Amino acid sequence: MGMSILLAALYAKIKGYRIRPILKEYSLYPLAIAEIAYIILQVNVFIGNYSYIRYASIFKTLYLYTLIVPILVHKLYKPGLYGSLLTLIGSMLNNFVMSQNGGKMPVFASLSKKTGYFNEIAINTVDKIHIVGNEATKYKFLTDFIDVGYSVLSIGDVLIHSFVFIIVYSVIKVVNKAKIIL
Repeated sequence: MGMSILLAALYAKIKGYRIRPILKEYSLYPLAIAEIAYIILQVNVFIGNYSYIRYASIFKTLYLYTLIVPILVHKLYKPGLYGSLLTLIGSMLNNFVMSQNGGKMPVFASLSKKTGYFNEIAINTVDKIHIVGNEATKYKFLTDFIDVGYSVLSIGDVLIHSFVFIIVYSVIKVVNKAKIIL
């Protein structure tokens, strides 16, 4: 999800907003803490420690809950609603493809195999949600196939991650406009 934060900052920069003011934005600190924890989780996967995998879905939910703070602090109700809607659609797409594939999310890793992030043995033993995709996989275009080297995402995951992008971008925009008024 760190990619969503970086993309939001890059997009804001392109749009002419300053990024530095959000470093003092306390409403984003819970998200920053969650992002650090997420990076620690990713590093553990890279080094072969899969003991935290079973908590990944709980962590993902808690991560998304950190977005409530900036939504309430800055009254970002409309962006929050759009992001929630995209998260709902993304979750529905993920649940649909899983229901069509025996309750599991097929993964088609490519770059992640080269970086060492994806481990077929671990996915079949430790991970209770994902399986290695094959020719029998149904609705391949909805499975985890978007490989960024440290994660393999589905279209549903991208929609879910867009919630982070929308909120971070909106906070940057609001904070910049507040600085102009002062």
